Amino acid sequence: MRILIANDDGVYAPGLAALYGALSDFAACSVVAPIQDMSGASSALTLDRPLHPIVMPNGFIGLNGSPTDCVHLGLNGLLAEAPDMVVSGINLGANLGDDVLYSGTVAAAIEGRFAGSPAFAFSLVSRRPDNLPAAASIARRLVEQHHTLDLPPRTVLSVNIPDLPLEQIRGIQLTRLGHRARAKPPVKQVNPRGKEGYWISVSGDAEDGGPGTDFHAVTQGYVSITPLQLDRTFHEAFKGLDGWLEGLLR
Repeated sequence: MRILIANDDGVYAPGLAALYGALSDFAACSVVAPIQDMSGASSALTLDRPLHPIVMPNGFIGLNGSPTDCVHLGLNGLLAEAPDMVVSGINLGANLGDDVLYSGTVAAAIEGRFAGSPAFAFSLVSRRPDNLPAAASIARRLVEQHHTLDLPPRTVLSVNIPDLPLEQIRGIQLTRLGHRARAKPPVKQVNPRGKEGYWISVSGDAEDGGPGTDFHAVTQGYVSITPLQLDRTFHEAFKGLDGWLEGLLR
């Protein structure tokens, strides 16, 4: 079993080391991760410059690119042997609801859909690393049992782990994505030379976060597992669009 581990927090992130430590005695693990923090990079590919892998002292490979770049290269010739599975994380910070649209952690797992096994994206619902050991233990248990899954090809599992010690986690729930309210307004700043700039602000609060959602599960102390698919076609809109399109080109 060969596993490619990636993330978006960067090659020096404690969550990456924790995930490698949890899986390295279960499978042959290779790590390819961005040199710098690439949170919010989504599924961006770097097309305007070459990518230069650097082997770190611990054997991890750092890349001057996005999380998707890391997995793309890892699956397509950077490694001596192609991986059987891609696992991403452990992200410090939740990836709930609409977060999956922007998350580099989830994007790395989505690029890993080509590996043939279900891809995992692991996120700890905290910016602090205190409960990373619990998150790593959960990750190990889930990856260890991946062979018992009966899922369609190219399924991605987004896993959010509450910020609790392992003994306080109440269990695991299968969830759907909730939805956030609109993000807070960007923060305007003026530098000492008078040039205006804007910081992207924090995400909106849960607008759809009731029972059954990923938001609700983690707030109740449960690990949330949400299966994701690549097909974003809005099938329910076909009926309304059929009538609207009739006669437009007559």
